[in-house]
Amino acid sequence: MITLYDCATAPSPRRARILLAEKGIAHATVEVDLRRGEQLGEAYRRINPQCTVPALATEEGALLTDNAAITAYLEARYPDPPLLGCTPLEQAEIASWNWRIEFEGLLAIAEALRNSAPAMADRALPGPVDYPQIPALAQRGLRRVEHFFTLLNERLEGRDFIAAERFSVADITAAVAVDFARVVRLRPGEQHPHLLRWRAAMAQRASMSP
Repeated sequence: MITLYDCATAPSPRRARILLAEKGIAHATVEVDLRRGEQLGEAYRRINPQCTVPALATEEGALLTDNAAITAYLEARYPDPPLLGCTPLEQAEIASWNWRIEFEGLLAIAEALRNSAPAMADRALPGPVDYPQIPALAQRGLRRVEHFFTLLNERLEGRDFIAAERFSVADITAAVAVDFARVVRLRPGEQHPHLLRWRAAMAQRASMSP
């Protein structure tokens, strides 16, 4: 059986959980406590030397250690429902928006959080190497998140989904990013009506429960 190395409070493994739920894939779950630094311990390092979650152990015995690999594997192994698009143009549009959301949303939020939170001193980047915080990056990250909300709001005017005309991995990544922004005390507001409408619709999906 597939095994997901997860952390209930972290955004990256939540993306994998939603994907697995949308595809209805049965799997085992192993919780990794990031707050206690379990990902840096020797036991987890033997499983994933990258010291990150999610990680997915496949039925074939491989270990996938990032959402890009996990998504590609699950889409190929379990193609129904298709979450990366069906036509070449759909696939290109979904891939483009998913990348933009990761770069302009998730990474901006992480930049703001990891360069300001006292608990993350010397842990400004995930992984096995310690990096010092740069306070200026935290301020830049907050500005980027605000622009990110504007980007999504403009994109979603007259649309039900982020990319193509179907629910896709881009919607998963965007929903997780919007929710994750709460850790830096930023949320969409009344100036983002299209984003708020879309997020409310996403909340109706069973897979989106925290």
